[in-house]
Amino acid sequence: MRLLALIIMIIPGVIAAYGMKLMRDAFFGQVAAIFFNNVFLQFIGGLALFIGGIGFIGGFIVHRDRKRDKIPNKHSS
Repeated sequence: MRLLALIIMIIPGVIAAYGMKLMRDAFFGQVAAIFFNNVFLQFIGGLALFIGGIGFIGGFIVHRDRKRDKIPNKHSS
């Protein structure tokens, strides 16, 4: 079960790292072929991957901590 949790955490981390690489490459003018030689599209795509990956990891950690009562639920009184 812990291996599955580790895999669930690694995949979004790799996606976020790839998004950061795309943004860095767009900043320095190196365009990937998938973005039709458009630096702006590449940067926006990289930003979306980065935010999505980090958001998934953050949501996973918050869900786990709320489940274990380490942080209070927003619905508790």
